Amino acid sequence: MNRVITAIKAQKKNHDRVSIFLDGEYGFGLSRIVAAWLHVGQTLDEKKIESLLASDASEVAYAKALRLLDRKPRTAKEISSRLAEGGFTADQAQMVLQRLQDSGLIADENYARQWVENRNQMHPRSRKLIALELKQKGIANEVIDQVLEDSSSDEELAMQAAVQYARKIRSEDRMDFRKRLSAFLARRGFTYGTIAPVVQQVWELRESEKPSS
Repeated sequence: MNRVITAIKAQKKNHDRVSIFLDGEYGFGLSRIVAAWLHVGQTLDEKKIESLLASDASEVAYAKALRLLDRKPRTAKEISSRLAEGGFTADQAQMVLQRLQDSGLIADENYARQWVENRNQMHPRSRKLIALELKQKGIANEVIDQVLEDSSSDEELAMQAAVQYARKIRSEDRMDFRKRLSAFLARRGFTYGTIAPVVQQVWELRESEKPSS
């Protein structure tokens, strides 16, 4: 059954959307971009209405994805998961992801490189633990392997992390110092083979910096 657009009114609570009235009654809401080519007096059949509503759902999903990206960088998997939580279909999420990728707004490789750089500079941890974090965020294994090729070695990362944390250890007891620093590095994902020599080096460095009596 064909219906006639009798009014198009801006929504008071959301200026980016309009209300479409059909045959004198409220029909549905649309984003302005979807409703741009509609006009009063235009006739809509059921197929056209379904198409408009589908396009609107995609625009709403896209707007939500942009808001998520405004807050912080996200992977494709994170965007998809948040859209699913918002009630959007897998097809709608895929369309949104494609738009974002085409416009360069999301790229998992760039995200992964930024993640590795941030971890290495601010919170050093083992390459294995970083790989696990990226995998949990939905980054493909081949991308993880690629970005980690340029990462610092575990020995370098462990030393950086150890030097940072050692400043917090006030204990002068060698065994207590080794125990606490070793436990910290283990939590950062480093193996014993990496931890032992690093802890020894940091202890010796600490001792060498003490003023002579």
